[in-house]
Amino acid sequence: MEAKHEHHQHQHSAEDMPNEHEHHHSAQNPAHGEHGHDHHKMMIEDFKRRFWVSLSLTIPVLLLSPMIQEWLGVNWGFTFDRYLLFILSSLIYFYGGWPFLKGLFSELKSKKPGMMTLIAIAISAAYFYSVAVVFGLKGKTFFWELATLIDVMLVGHWLEMRSVLGASKALEALAELMPNEANLVHGDHVMKVRVSELKHGDVILIKPGEKVPADGLITEGQTDINESMLTGESKPVSKSTGDLAIGGAINGNGAIRVQVEGIGKETYLSKVIDMVKSAQQQKSKTQRLADVAAKWLTVIALVVGFGTFFVWLSLGQEFSFALERMVTVMVICCPHALGLAVPLVAAISTSVSAKNGLLIRNRTAFENSRKISTIVFDKTGTLTKGSHEVKRIVSLSDKYDQRALLTYTAAVESLSEHHISKGLAKKAKEEKLDLPEASDFEYHAGIGVSGTVNGKKVQSGGGVLIKNLEIKLPEEEEEVETKVYTLIDGELIGYISFVDQIRETSYDAIKRLQDNGIKCSLLTGDNEKVAAYVAEELGLDNYMAQVLPNQKQDKIKELQNAGEFVAMTGDGVNDAPALAQSDVGIAIGSGTDVAAETADIVLVNSDPKDIANLILFGKATHKKMVQNLVWATGYNIIALPLATGFIPGLIISPAFGAALMSISTIICAVNAQLLKKEMQ
Repeated sequence: MEAKHEHHQHQHSAEDMPNEHEHHHSAQNPAHGEHGHDHHKMMIEDFKRRFWVSLSLTIPVLLLSPMIQEWLGVNWGFTFDRYLLFILSSLIYFYGGWPFLKGLFSELKSKKPGMMTLIAIAISAAYFYSVAVVFGLKGKTFFWELATLIDVMLVGHWLEMRSVLGASKALEALAELMPNEANLVHGDHVMKVRVSELKHGDVILIKPGEKVPADGLITEGQTDINESMLTGESKPVSKSTGDLAIGGAINGNGAIRVQVEGIGKETYLSKVIDMVKSAQQQKSKTQRLADVAAKWLTVIALVVGFGTFFVWLSLGQEFSFALERMVTVMVICCPHALGLAVPLVAAISTSVSAKNGLLIRNRTAFENSRKISTIVFDKTGTLTKGSHEVKRIVSLSDKYDQRALLTYTAAVESLSEHHISKGLAKKAKEEKLDLPEASDFEYHAGIGVSGTVNGKKVQSGGGVLIKNLEIKLPEEEEEVETKVYTLIDGELIGYISFVDQIRETSYDAIKRLQDNGIKCSLLTGDNEKVAAYVAEELGLDNYMAQVLPNQKQDKIKELQNAGEFVAMTGDGVNDAPALAQSDVGIAIGSGTDVAAETADIVLVNSDPKDIANLILFGKATHKKMVQNLVWATGYNIIALPLATGFIPGLIISPAFGAALMSISTIICAVNAQLLKKEMQ
């Protein structure tokens, strides 16, 4: 028998925890709170404004530059034109270049020189050398290169930050789902109140078409509720008295009254948002690899940049030429694309997943889903509906008839949260039974429950309970059904059998996983006959029956020792040890409980097809990360030699280098955005 477990806390190592990475505009942490989000938007506007102002000043700088005039075959120089050029360029340097200069001081202060340091050194070298030329130093000015370099850097940052902000749009949409007001039922009238004023136990009226303002149980009425933005379930869900309404969902045509159960941070929506934020801030091993690569690229750029400068000077080249090569190397080596490559993919994948009912708690495990070779399914509530309709009530005692058997069994099971207790409660309600209260309740993992009902000791459980008590059962042909046996004061009085239907989507999900080379196994506490039937019906590779919760973990270990990379999926009821042991733990369930379950990934809907979607999306996410890393690093490997000028006939200017660097960044951003199509 599978019963509800205590919530098991998944332990993560320090390397799996969120790592704070300082960046001048928090590109690596797109899932801020409300304040952070507003700040990010302000930063985007700031870069946009600086870009347009700098671009407008760049036009006269270009027209006044001797080299540009030479290219155009014109000469419109005038007295003191170099001083006007100096003033315009100074405005561009200090206004347009300010974010980079500010970033330089921030990075040096934190002793973490990075891309801001590189850009600031490059533009400062170009600016101060050009100023020196204006006031008497022999050489050529770099004002037009300086202006265009800053323009390209600003537009690159602006577009990059827009992409990063776009990654959090799904999260913003979730946050905006909760309405501001609710209809509070107060005595014989209804009054409008702010959602923040709602308390536990309040009854609220939700009219047709309104959003559900808080989590709660429906106390009156019947309706269809659209939960698609919360769970990814496209069809409206039929709800009636006793069902849960999730805050943020949209009510259909019926008017319902709901008793408030969850408010504020307790609501399912808040938990989902917090979970997604946490996952977006968490760094996977791939992301940490990108950070290390970016750090080393910065060091290489500084070393090669100054090395190029001194090598050209030692070879007898002009100071201005050596400086230009140094500036170009530093600009072209900015690890911008590398800094963006993985974080943006991570942010987008987490947001898109949440929108589709896949909640990522551990990013590393999510990326590792591409390695899964075996997936182990819990049966009840995962591959099957978990409905547990009562099929037969068989009394084995003269003292207790079928009605009494159902009464005692339903009463002792009423304090359990397992699917079977729900099936018993439903049957008792149909039979209009008044269930007595049970006391001294005890839950025995994988065996059953016990308690006192009407002064009698009642035990209820599956085949393991009967086996442990060494009770001989009457001979009968075994059916494909789950049986719960009941004992009163040590005497077996009968059993109740249940049937659980296989989910329609289980068939396609299993086939899709197997088509992708993943073996599918069943792990259940149910009897051999039921397990064999489900395994054969779905075409599973193998099954393990009558497995106790503490044995499930050992079964996962056995598979891992055999060289399998194992994913475990369960409804989080008694699967915690196995979920923790598996390489990728996937909890399945819906409602407010889902956010409290312990697994690497939580599937909001109890739908096996989402498992296949999850694994394939995990593969797609990792592929995008690798593509971006290859592009970002590959670009630098090719561009760096060109920037030094050591390859005869292949010399690129600082502005052209900046353009290449920004194009690389934008390609990584666009490639990351393409991930959204993988879930459509």
